[in-house]
Amino acid sequence: MFVAADVHYRASAGARAAAVVAADAAFANLLTDRIGMVPEVRPYRPGQFWLRELPALRAALDGLIGMVLLIVDGYADLGPDGRPGLGAHAHFEFAVPVIGVAKSAFRTATHAIPVLRGTSARPLYVTAAAMPRAEAADLVQRMAGRYRLPDALRRADTLARHGLPQTIRH
Repeated sequence: MFVAADVHYRASAGARAAAVVAADAAFANLLTDRIGMVPEVRPYRPGQFWLRELPALRAALDGLIGMVLLIVDGYADLGPDGRPGLGAHAHFEFAVPVIGVAKSAFRTATHAIPVLRGTSARPLYVTAAAMPRAEAADLVQRMAGRYRLPDALRRADTLARHGLPQTIRH
């Protein structure tokens, strides 16, 4: 199973994570959605975003068996020196390769591969843990959806924000 996930911080408190599970790496054959909540999140600390995101991801992915790849909204590592980001910590936590897909450039992530999708002139920034970055970038390029952000990550974002399961269309 292939999983794309995102986390949203609730105004009232805590965080909600959503995961979209697919049968294929392009996320063309969606299987299910998963939502997890945590009542509290740590304060934001630059370069330690993973401290806020990982507990919510754990909640959404708890009990999921058979995951072979995780795609997260963010960076796998924060620089060419390998400084771990959310994706590297998720790789350690879940023992699967992780692709980080960031919507904005991070100043030290000069190694991230820019990927243009659809008609957008703004790239996504792709990094990876436990797989080659070029392979990760190619996979992101081929993911289902005609817009800048692949459909699976858009869906995970919507679910994380609103917590409403959506009908999966085949």
